[in-house]
Amino acid sequence: MSTTPEPVPADGHPTDVVTQLRGAWHDYVARVRGGDMGVLPALLAMLMLTVLFWQKSEFFLTRLNIANLFVQAATLMVFTCALVFLIILTELDLSAGVTGGTAMAVFIKLVKGGWPWGLSLFVALLVGAFTGLVLGFFVAKIGVPAFVVTLGFFLGFQGLMLVLLGDGGIFRIETKPLKAIMNDNLKPWMGWMMVVVVSAIAIGLSAYDRVRRSKRGLPNQPLALVMIKVGGGLALAAVIVAFLNVNRSKSAKQIQGVPIVVPIVLVILFIGQFVLQRTRFGLHIYAVGGNPEAARRAGINVTMMRISGFVICSTLSVIGGLFHASRVGSIESTAGRQIVLSAVGAAVVGGVSLFGGRGNLKNAAIGAFVIAMIDNGLGLLQLKGGINFLVTGGVLVLAASVDALSRKRNSARR
Repeated sequence: MSTTPEPVPADGHPTDVVTQLRGAWHDYVARVRGGDMGVLPALLAMLMLTVLFWQKSEFFLTRLNIANLFVQAATLMVFTCALVFLIILTELDLSAGVTGGTAMAVFIKLVKGGWPWGLSLFVALLVGAFTGLVLGFFVAKIGVPAFVVTLGFFLGFQGLMLVLLGDGGIFRIETKPLKAIMNDNLKPWMGWMMVVVVSAIAIGLSAYDRVRRSKRGLPNQPLALVMIKVGGGLALAAVIVAFLNVNRSKSAKQIQGVPIVVPIVLVILFIGQFVLQRTRFGLHIYAVGGNPEAARRAGINVTMMRISGFVICSTLSVIGGLFHASRVGSIESTAGRQIVLSAVGAAVVGGVSLFGGRGNLKNAAIGAFVIAMIDNGLGLLQLKGGINFLVTGGVLVLAASVDALSRKRNSARR
């Protein structure tokens, strides 16, 4: 039997496509066995939940419910993405939800005071950024534990919202463009245009990454594998758009098209993922989360990275608060009290390590979709609200346990 090695080209991969894919598969299996499961648990959970709720409810896979599921998941996705920047740094912001609610209360007061809604929204975003700056200062500069200072803001902002909103504790959103975010849909041709734009960006980034890695002498993924990933993702996007472009109303008024919030969330995910994966700033965040002392010795400003993480988290939380207000049509004094725990659970389900230094926004968004599926499916089954908390809590404990076991297995392997 010949032991002559198979010819390998300059990028370090075998020339035969089947051999390339087989090698990539073996590498992936080895990583999973080593404890690096990534988004695999979330994908398996999504598959099992889809089958379960499809069997239990005839309404789960209807066009109307799928569109509602995307809208329902949008707010949680944004808050999850906000917290990922901190979880990677081994920090946590318990006040993220009420920060978004407080900023939207400021927005309401300004709009009712005669300010243009665009300028009012910009001020709300500044409120979020300033809140993150203050939190980061307390944590990174003074050394107050993040749990303590963010808990203080969590309690204080609830009182501030009551002051801003008055005795009634609630104000309606009257700005039509903002209400449309979570309640209106794109025209069918806009949905297809979205697929074209996403396709162009995905193909362009894949080509750019391969050229950049080749110039630096780094190995690339097999081209066939990249084509399968990109092609599969785009095919799935096309199927979803075609599915949602069909009229899903049973009345005379047609309801069709992708919800407006979907492309907005995609833009947020793309920018956040690009920052984390393709910029020096993002690499520094991973370095600080993985080993702060080593990062400091390498010349990274650890204090600034932590402050930046809180600023990003609080600013994104304002967008999450905007989505919440748009969906319910009002801002209330209780806004944002519970969503942080669900967002942490979604991040962990999506493979973001609570020990820091590992995770990405794309997988965290999948985790958020899983949590939203649980809420949506249990609601269709008309189970008691307590069951939802029990199931979500169980999923979080299971995901955290998988994360801890994966970390131990990785350490033992090394």
